[in-house]
Amino acid sequence: MLSLNAVRKVFNKTIAVDDLSFETSQGSTFGLLGPNGAGKTTTIRMIMNIIQPDSGQITFHTKPLEKKDYRRVGYLPEERGLYQKMKLKETVVYLARLKGLSLTDANKRADEYLQRFDLSNYAMRRIQELSKGNQQKVQFVISVIHKPELVILDEPFTGLDPVNQLLLKEIIGELQSQGTTVILSTHQMEQVEKLCDRICLINRGKSILYGDLRQIKKEYGHQMLAIDYSGSAGDLADLNLPDMNITDNRIIGHLSGNLNDLLQSIMQRVQVTRFELLEPSLEQIFIDQIRGRETA
Repeated sequence: MLSLNAVRKVFNKTIAVDDLSFETSQGSTFGLLGPNGAGKTTTIRMIMNIIQPDSGQITFHTKPLEKKDYRRVGYLPEERGLYQKMKLKETVVYLARLKGLSLTDANKRADEYLQRFDLSNYAMRRIQELSKGNQQKVQFVISVIHKPELVILDEPFTGLDPVNQLLLKEIIGELQSQGTTVILSTHQMEQVEKLCDRICLINRGKSILYGDLRQIKKEYGHQMLAIDYSGSAGDLADLNLPDMNITDNRIIGHLSGNLNDLLQSIMQRVQVTRFELLEPSLEQIFIDQIRGRETA
């Protein structure tokens, strides 16, 4: 679907994106992740042809992106860019028509989406009269109303309450089922875990973690262990557990060393009622990868 091959961008001798490569597949949701200033937005802007890469290649269906291809692409930028003086429905219809919809189809789909997002009562309001959350919903509608093949969402959940976040996730799932590829850039790791099949984690413009999310979590070196016990944390004071957080009745943290040896040592001091090996969260992987690179 979309492929980046050794893409590079430099601003005033600062390398914003450094030989970045990744590819997405049709009907999947791909997470483009990284800390602030990592190069995510620069990458997205190059994909959207807002700025051009200094080197490397960006292809869409194995061919370089051309102007006509962008009618098949939807884009929700992190910064709001709506015409503040225009009315809500007028804005949606106008931008839908720019994406190639007929006036009839644009009006029909606008009505459907406004109803779904509980915005029908605001249809004749000016954009500037809407709350930040409602403006975010409008921008999302504009990015998907033309049923694009590729949707790029940069921080789509900003300003949305849990109900509307759930609605966005439902629509993203529907887009996937229709064969749309979604690129999701967000700092909300829990949303990435629920939505994404593959991820690319970048830092200082370079890819530091890329691939299938389930496989990445499976291969991650630090397993999390949770142990419930009866007793006092003081009974475990002589144990050397630097990677564990110990409270009364619970131990949780990174598993280092042999699990059986650890359990035997703990059971000699307290009564273990339950233990569980936990899958590492993407948030923990993110933090460990970024901090590890910064201290290396």
